[in-house]
Amino acid sequence: MKSKVPKHVGIILDGNRRFSKRLMMKPWKGHEWGAAKVEKLFDWCKELDVKELTLYCFSVENFDRPKKEFDYLMGVFNKEFDKLIKDDRLHKDKVRINFIGRMSMFPKEIQVKTSQLMDMTKEYSNYVVNFAMGYGGRAEVIDAVQKIAKSVKEGNLKVDEINEEVFSKNLYMEDEPDLIIRTGGAHRTSNFLIWQSHYSEWIFLEKLWPEFEKEDFVSCIAEYGKRDRRFGK
Repeated sequence: MKSKVPKHVGIILDGNRRFSKRLMMKPWKGHEWGAAKVEKLFDWCKELDVKELTLYCFSVENFDRPKKEFDYLMGVFNKEFDKLIKDDRLHKDKVRINFIGRMSMFPKEIQVKTSQLMDMTKEYSNYVVNFAMGYGGRAEVIDAVQKIAKSVKEGNLKVDEINEEVFSKNLYMEDEPDLIIRTGGAHRTSNFLIWQSHYSEWIFLEKLWPEFEKEDFVSCIAEYGKRDRRFGK
């Protein structure tokens, strides 16, 4: 069974706003429930031996949300990052924290805290958690192309040296998820890891993200274990 556990799981955390609407609350209040669920997710991964996690938390398009909701979300992020900075589990379990996306688009306070988290955990490798923030798959590809073009222009790379390996190394994240879970009922990939997910297994759930429980995660891992991954062979 151990060999059938995905090493790297990506999750599209969809449904926070719809969850709060069900409770007759302001739509953005659901993000607090969503954040609390992420905290539990860390422990589930450790228990199930999932070594890497990539969470789609905030897309490039999300910057267009109403100012009141945006400000509220930034407050949630600030609060959660403060908790994470003080979380002993990072050091005890040697968890490396990464942020992938256009982080320069965020308020300075967020940038400072995310940089601190990455710096204080950069030597750890037992577990990895990647937060996709200010993220978009197409934006990631464009940014990679620009980095490669700059290397060619500066004479550090020849055009005929560009291959899939070179391209992957210029992305925000080189690792590829074995399994991607999307909550919330939609059956779309929504611009998430469009390069890295080329052979990922996908599972779409009707449950909204704040409703996602340990038994759902276990069920997804079990479903992954039943699939035959042939990688086109």
